[in-house]
Amino acid sequence: MNDASHPSNLGRILVVDAQRNTRAITVNLLRAKGHTVLEAVSGEAALATLAKSEVDLMLTRLQMRPMDGLTLLKCALEVAPHLQVFVMTASGSIESAIESMRLGAFDYVTLPFKDGEMLHRVERALERTRLQAAAEALAQELSEPPGPSALVGRSPAMRELTSLVQRVARSDATVLVQGESGTGKELVARAVHAHSPRKNKPFVLANCASVSEAQLELELFGQPRGARTGAARARKGLFKEADGGTLFLDEVTETAPALQSRLLRTLQDGEVRRVGESAAQRVDVRIIAATHRDIEQEVREKRFRQDLFYCLNVVPLRVPPLRERLEDIPVLAEHFLQRANARGPRPKRLSNAAVERLMGYGFPGNVRELENLVRRAAALAEGEELQPEDFLLPPLPSRRGPSKRPSKTRRRTRSSAPGNMR
Repeated sequence: MNDASHPSNLGRILVVDAQRNTRAITVNLLRAKGHTVLEAVSGEAALATLAKSEVDLMLTRLQMRPMDGLTLLKCALEVAPHLQVFVMTASGSIESAIESMRLGAFDYVTLPFKDGEMLHRVERALERTRLQAAAEALAQELSEPPGPSALVGRSPAMRELTSLVQRVARSDATVLVQGESGTGKELVARAVHAHSPRKNKPFVLANCASVSEAQLELELFGQPRGARTGAARARKGLFKEADGGTLFLDEVTETAPALQSRLLRTLQDGEVRRVGESAAQRVDVRIIAATHRDIEQEVREKRFRQDLFYCLNVVPLRVPPLRERLEDIPVLAEHFLQRANARGPRPKRLSNAAVERLMGYGFPGNVRELENLVRRAAALAEGEELQPEDFLLPPLPSRRGPSKRPSKTRRRTRSSAPGNMR
């Protein structure tokens, strides 16, 4: 809600104070820092200003007549629900200031205030305004079809990824999406599909880690009725379901060698053969594959076919982990908190200390872990402002690198990860 002509650390501030001297001191202090400052001598005048002007922050004295600061606070939040408000009160009226925070004020300061304290609190309130505006923009993006704009983040790494998605979406090239668990690989795949010429055709997901090898083969290729004992009905297969559209092979490195061979033949020939059937059927499918593993290491250790890797890796896309885009954490946390507030009995807000703690954490679980941490904190925190201790962060080193799996460990464990952040 900040005026576009202002730097990001400045804002439009309304100062409400019936006492001319203290109002002038506050206004001059804020203007000296570059803020645009509006003035009002009463609660009624403040409401008239809010009705016609955009304001990021309102500072109001509690002790005023005929409309006092608490009444103004309630009325102002009805006019501008996202307005940040903090109150100024005499040192003997702290209880009223605390009551104002219960009613929705962001903070309070006692009079006479210290210049440094006032400016610090103003900056905190404006930062809250910026976070809320960014979170609302993010919510709007996520409510739209999952194009490149739905890839969350303003960091250089995410801007580069968004640009690559927009370029590759126009072609029919096979895409390999790599990234740690929880970074949003499925969202990237959906974004490529949504901005491709195939956007009105099916987007079909095959989770290669969720079922056994035999079951995955049936899901991918289908089978005719009676092809084997117990096959009472025909199965179309995901390749045929995706005909004309996109097939997303999630966790493709979890496939067994025999199935990898069959996938390679299908991708090379553009034909599928149902299980137990010799006749082939043509399919027109764009393939997007994804893995959280180091697929080149898998190739070197003979767990993934080199020729299939080359076939899939026409256009590689890497989704950066959260620790490589720390500047995206505040807006993501604010967005997840707003979603939690929509479902909870009492709205919560993030403290600056909580944001700093989140930005100092390594997030091995990436965006999915951040969302779960925010949801848990919002559900369990006693206060209305979430503090660092509400997030129950495990004692992991800050910003650590990805852990490496022992090279000789053979894994075939299949599990289906919850959520849609792959």
